[in-house]
Amino acid sequence: MRFLAQAQTDLRLDANALDYLLVAFYFVLVLGIGLVARRSISSSLDFLLSGRSLPAWVTGLAFISANLGAIELIGMTANGAQYGIPTAHYYWIGAVPAMVFLGIVMMPFYYGSKARSVPEFLAIRFNRTTQRVQAVVFALASLLIAGVNLYALGLVLEALLGWPQAVAIPVAALVVLSYTFLGGLSAAIYNEVLQFFVILALLIPVTVAGLARVGGYSGLVEKITAGPGGAEQLSSWPGTPITEISNSFLSVFGIVFGLGFVLSFGYWTTNFAEVQRALSAKNMNAGRMTPIIGAFPKTLVPLVIVIPGMVAAVLIPQLVTLKAGGATDVTYNNTLSLLMKEVLPNGALGVAIAGLLAAFMAGMAANISSFNTVFTYDIWQDWVKPGREDGYYLKVGRAVTVGGCVIAIFTAYLAGSFSNLMDYIQALASFFNAPLFAIFIFGLFYKKMTGTSAWIALLSGVATAVLVDLLVRADIINVSSQAGSFMGASAAFVVGCLVAFVVSQFTPGKTDEELAGLTWATSTPVQKGRGPVAAADAGWIKNPVIMGTAVLILTLVLYIIWW
Repeated sequence: MRFLAQAQTDLRLDANALDYLLVAFYFVLVLGIGLVARRSISSSLDFLLSGRSLPAWVTGLAFISANLGAIELIGMTANGAQYGIPTAHYYWIGAVPAMVFLGIVMMPFYYGSKARSVPEFLAIRFNRTTQRVQAVVFALASLLIAGVNLYALGLVLEALLGWPQAVAIPVAALVVLSYTFLGGLSAAIYNEVLQFFVILALLIPVTVAGLARVGGYSGLVEKITAGPGGAEQLSSWPGTPITEISNSFLSVFGIVFGLGFVLSFGYWTTNFAEVQRALSAKNMNAGRMTPIIGAFPKTLVPLVIVIPGMVAAVLIPQLVTLKAGGATDVTYNNTLSLLMKEVLPNGALGVAIAGLLAAFMAGMAANISSFNTVFTYDIWQDWVKPGREDGYYLKVGRAVTVGGCVIAIFTAYLAGSFSNLMDYIQALASFFNAPLFAIFIFGLFYKKMTGTSAWIALLSGVATAVLVDLLVRADIINVSSQAGSFMGASAAFVVGCLVAFVVSQFTPGKTDEELAGLTWATSTPVQKGRGPVAAADAGWIKNPVIMGTAVLILTLVLYIIWW
């Protein structure tokens, strides 16, 4: 494991008693939220979907915080150091448009169907087989991604505090288990809101202090221009540093179609770890506003994640050597740890470490809370033990939470076999999210798509993405690992749609009456945004279309600035 080869580099922070006290206080606060949330749980719906009672601002911040985990802090600062501004594509074209699409177009179908999960929606739209196939696929993906968050947290605690991974990983899992087991999704969501602000309390000081050390943004531009990678790393397009595709047109196409459409829409519109937050909102409008509220901070997050990575690449001697192609005992995954050590004074480390803990636990909690919902409702209740009383499924949900955390400890060590966490997570997205998006979007707009075609297309897409990944790793397709994920996702999407279309011609589908409210052609006026609006949801600031347009304009402005 390259990240663990730190024998010649001392990354450990000189934390004092105050720093440890702040970290301990944060742990107590997190567990306290779990205890308070426990009082409101009386049914499985309360435990697994917060009783569908939360306001939009809470679910919106939880929506973005659930994603602001290990992948963001470790992976994106590493990408910022290695590739520069093109990393922002993961946010601006790789997230925001899909989040707006989810809020405006897709949430009315999710929320209106009363489905408790994405697989359950697939059962309503297609059939039980599709539900079960997707439930198993999603459960596997959730546990693998939860392991990424745990592994990254173990690395940071080992590097900064000297905790062995054998201690750090189980301790982190135990804390997440404690508040999720006690308070269910409500505890996870309210903790995610808290964690969002704690994460910012880490990222903003690191960004400001780092820029001050390199002479501000103008000084950073000057140093990057004169160094390896040059001015290409200061412009978002054509993005050749991150794709390693020399042809500008093909590089742009790979980013726009592979990342901006297939991977992005596949993740944000179908990943239940995110959609679950919107489904827990108190009404349809709050559910639609959830991803759009989350899109505003998502647009600005690169300023405090990508830019610090760029600062570290010109400020930290080991990273300067690495970027120049020299020998060093660190990898780009060390970027955030090295920058914290370099620019943060003692006294601020407690907040910084709490911010890291918040990020990793938010990501893991999102995956565990969505895993227990899908397993309980879509596998256990629907498939294994149907027809039991609700209290039984509440107990199953709690037991599955424990089991999920234990399994995540083992998948954390699997994540450790990959030297670049971003490569790993993008590969997982191409395997699991892109094929699901293909059948979901095709089934939404092609009402003749059948249940049989859905699960066959899903499995065909997964197999295609895995095949492309193997060809990239064998250097038969000579592109970067992340560009390979864009290609795999694109191939999975195309194959999934083609298989769905062909198989639908030979298998029976549903009638228009059975599809009422489940496809665009058979949707209601409310689902198309033409229905009445409740008085409490009136006003432009609560209008999904107006606010979605506003965040897209903000994204365009940022693209113009860093064109």
